[in-house]
Amino acid sequence: MGPVWGIDLGGTKIEGVVLEDPNHPVVLKRLRVATEKEKGYQHIIGQIVKLVEVLMAETGVRPQKIGIGTPGTLEPSTQTMKNSNTTAINGKYLKRDLERALSMPVSMANDANCFAIAETKLGVVKEQLPDAKVVFGVIMGTGVGGGLVIDGKVLNGRQGIAGEWGHSFMDASGGKCYCGKIGCTERILSGPALERYYFNKTGVETPLREIIELHKGKNDEVATETVQRLIKFFGQGIASIINMIDPDAVIIGGGVSKIDLLYNEGIKSVEQHVFNHQLETPILRPSLGDSAGVFGAALL
Repeated sequence: MGPVWGIDLGGTKIEGVVLEDPNHPVVLKRLRVATEKEKGYQHIIGQIVKLVEVLMAETGVRPQKIGIGTPGTLEPSTQTMKNSNTTAINGKYLKRDLERALSMPVSMANDANCFAIAETKLGVVKEQLPDAKVVFGVIMGTGVGGGLVIDGKVLNGRQGIAGEWGHSFMDASGGKCYCGKIGCTERILSGPALERYYFNKTGVETPLREIIELHKGKNDEVATETVQRLIKFFGQGIASIINMIDPDAVIIGGGVSKIDLLYNEGIKSVEQHVFNHQLETPILRPSLGDSAGVFGAALL
């Protein structure tokens, strides 16, 4: 097999990669351009085309098709985008328009699905649990999402929303989400949601990493309250996934996943809510870092 191409469409950047083959993450070329989503939908299309053109020029290879990871989901019945926090692409025929602009077929999946498939086939699951059949990948960063891999393939579902954990109801205290619903998981467990909770209590804008350090210093009650909120709802949320699909592994990705407390206190919180006499599900840190999204897109 020859090189595979992937594009990771993010809110602030678009990343492209050319991998030597789909079985080994050997990078032939990797580039980023700004999304500049404030300039609108057609500009985003143009940025993707520009990125592909530069990758072709620098590798000397023209792809036969490209995999693209996106925020949000392609609606199977209408072939339009939905549920994206990059709202400029919602309601648009992104797959069709990219295929026309690039003059080649495009395979498309949600960015959390790309994360899950990459860590399953190239990352931590391949390294630690190569026989795993069912894997759930969680993104906890600027937003919250989920992706489900079964027998090495992404499960999209009839409506294209399989694994969409970020917009399951978690708690009304999260308030209104951009999706229009109240209390979504994303409004509780995302980095901005935790920072907002701390700000609403103190009036001080503080990055999440500093809130964690303040909690460790044991002299900021609101920081500790914010961390306890994270641990509590992390446990409830992950346990609900395990109770429903009983995966062979759960992988936690995104910026919030770097918080060490999740892998001790967080796991203890999961144990309290899982419907089993003990927690047997491995909860894993990713091994591909920020490469998972774009590698997963290439695997599409």
